[in-house]
Amino acid sequence: MSTPKRPSASLAVRALLVLGLSAAPALAQDTAPPAPQPTGQPAFAPQPVTYTSAADAAAAAQKFADEARKTYPKGSANIDQALWTQAAAAAEAAVLAEPGNADYLKLRAQIYTEVGFWRQAEVTWAAYFKVVPAVPGSRDAQQAGLAQYNLGYSAYVRNQPDLAARYFAECLKFDPQSAQCAGWAARTALEGGDYARAQALYAQAIALTPGDKSLKYFQGLAQKAADYGPAATGAFSRAYADLDAGRKTQALAGFQAAARSAPNFTEAWRQAGRLALDMGNAQAALEAYQGVMALPGADATDKFNLALAQEGAQYGLDAVRTFRAAYGQYTAGDKAAAQSGFQQATAQNPDYAKAWAWLGRTRYEAKNYAGAAEAYGRAVALDPNDKSSAYFLKLAQQGK
Repeated sequence: MSTPKRPSASLAVRALLVLGLSAAPALAQDTAPPAPQPTGQPAFAPQPVTYTSAADAAAAAQKFADEARKTYPKGSANIDQALWTQAAAAAEAAVLAEPGNADYLKLRAQIYTEVGFWRQAEVTWAAYFKVVPAVPGSRDAQQAGLAQYNLGYSAYVRNQPDLAARYFAECLKFDPQSAQCAGWAARTALEGGDYARAQALYAQAIALTPGDKSLKYFQGLAQKAADYGPAATGAFSRAYADLDAGRKTQALAGFQAAARSAPNFTEAWRQAGRLALDMGNAQAALEAYQGVMALPGADATDKFNLALAQEGAQYGLDAVRTFRAAYGQYTAGDKAAAQSGFQQATAQNPDYAKAWAWLGRTRYEAKNYAGAAEAYGRAVALDPNDKSSAYFLKLAQQGK
């Protein structure tokens, strides 16, 4: 690579201003010691590049960053992309040449933040704030807080709750208006059994985003957490995070663990039941909704889902759902569609007596007596106590 030409002082200043590198007087800001490198982000070692001066290196860093933004799709910035790698290397060279230059320190930190290299972002913002103390809530502090947030979430996913809590707390020091940091700080406090702190943090997060239903949901959980204990509360919170991340099997196991740890935990039973139904696990749904119905907080929806789980455990959820959809079509007056649905339910489970009975009914009402007799005959064979089907079977056989 050829050595870049030295730009004029005015060009270097303009290059730096593109990223808004003006430094304002600030208040002192303590930061936590750098944490271990998160999985997936090895220590970055830029290739050495020679520049004639720190200003040349900074200008090159800015140039590479500008080219990267134009070249790569928006939102895809990554340190492994060639132009971003060159931008970071040039910024490192600028800082190496002038370690106390606030503009170069800031440029480097901004590059690592933009590419989502959170460990390097943390370290480089800390270096910048040693020269220009952070102002909580400022744009610079918000970017530093973003690094702390992402490091915290990474630690949370790796099941390092104490480390995650520290990162989220640091994020709030940098950016007190960060609802996501307040919410996750609350989550770690809740799982750690510090319910008073969790409630305070949830209140803070809700004040920042009043419309967030998830925060309100967990605020309510924090208010009742003492009734369930830390083991159940922690398992529930983890399960909810697994569910948000699409890890349904782990989420179901977590909700079940929470419910079994605290049998009075209505919402744990309910979430386990809902998820089990969604996953097609009728037996797990049945256990969960039986747990819900044994508690005072059960409602009409829980009763409906219990019946669905009971029938699903016997005949299979697919067949039961098909039957219920067909019944809805029947009551809405679309009897042709209903007949098709009842027939599909019998195909999904040939032992589903009720589906055969309703298939017989729709065929009978359509004056398809032979078809009705066949369906009613299957219904009676499966359920000899079904007097209604036995009665209409005789009528269908007589063709009337």
